[in-house]
Amino acid sequence: MISDIFKETIWSLSSNKARSGLTILGIVIGIASVITMVAIGQGAQSSISKNIEAIGSNLIIIMPGAQRVGGISQGAGSNQTLIIEDSDAIKSQVQSITAVAPEASRRYQVTAKGANTNTQIIGTVPDYMTVRNITMNIGNFFTDQQVTSSAKVAVLGPTARDDLFGANADPTGQSIRIKNVDFQVIGVTTSKGGTGFSNPDDAIFFPLNSAQHFLAGNVFLSDISVAAADQNSMAAVQQEISDLLLARHKITDPTQVDFSILNQNDIIATATSITGTFTILLSSIAGISLLVGGIGIMNMMLTNVTERTREIGLRKAVGIRKIYINLQFLAEAVMLTFLGGFMGIILGWLASLAVTRFVPSLTTQISTSSIFLAFGVSAAVGIIFGFYPARRAANLNPIEALRYE
Repeated sequence: MISDIFKETIWSLSSNKARSGLTILGIVIGIASVITMVAIGQGAQSSISKNIEAIGSNLIIIMPGAQRVGGISQGAGSNQTLIIEDSDAIKSQVQSITAVAPEASRRYQVTAKGANTNTQIIGTVPDYMTVRNITMNIGNFFTDQQVTSSAKVAVLGPTARDDLFGANADPTGQSIRIKNVDFQVIGVTTSKGGTGFSNPDDAIFFPLNSAQHFLAGNVFLSDISVAAADQNSMAAVQQEISDLLLARHKITDPTQVDFSILNQNDIIATATSITGTFTILLSSIAGISLLVGGIGIMNMMLTNVTERTREIGLRKAVGIRKIYINLQFLAEAVMLTFLGGFMGIILGWLASLAVTRFVPSLTTQISTSSIFLAFGVSAAVGIIFGFYPARRAANLNPIEALRYE
């Protein structure tokens, strides 16, 4: 019986090639869209996690502003509540930390040799290299002595270097100007990759005192970065920092705190949650085309039942059982969806590769689970949307079917 059903399915679909092809096309587009959207979402999630992990190891960030409400910092970064003494206190009194890097950052217009760029200016200390995993490609980072003396020196990120002096140039010894103040370039950092406003490659680093005196004009910090000794000690370090700053700022009511503390795990978890939500949203939108494809299958199978009414009546008149007719039409629907699913997987895989090739900043990641999901969905669509036409064919009255014109 299985062999007969398979042969009749092939014969039926082949006899209406155009109709079958258009029906399969709907499933192909639906499956390919879902696989591509999932690949883009998972690739973005992986890329964001890697970028966050690349900014530092076991990182804890203290920011000015009210405590987080519902996971969002109220005014973080805009208030002025952190000073260098807070950073010094953390470094001297908190246990299980390897480095502390106070930071005063802001975007400025920078000029050099007729070129100019608007980039992130980061005033910090040498420990910033440890906290944020910064390494040097050319020259050296500034020293504690240069921080203390407010030396007019600067270290360029590779993107900022390319914008100001040209790709792969050696700008050491040359000058850049910000707010009519000249700074001598002493080094270029190694590229870390990344995009957006927090891209470490598109930044210029200055001694903290120099940035505060010559650029910001105040003593406040935009954040303090702390490197915990290991992952296991991050929670304890975060609590110690919170208790210390509460005492230093003379705050007795925890709801009135004027700072926020985030650790790297919180940032990764939040980013993963957001990208996961967007992946589900995009996949759901793409899945609508699967619903349309399923309706197309039902429409085709109902048309087949109508066109083959006399054939069905003849089969039932010579003793063919209802289950055989039911399975025959159900097999045709499942065959359509399996063919569409297989071609959709190939198309989705090629589309994912094409996205990465033509949009390098947008990575994709094809998972085995999404492929199995595609097969499962294609099978489900075939069974669900093929059940009603198959049942309708099996329940036809043989006498009425033979009279059908």
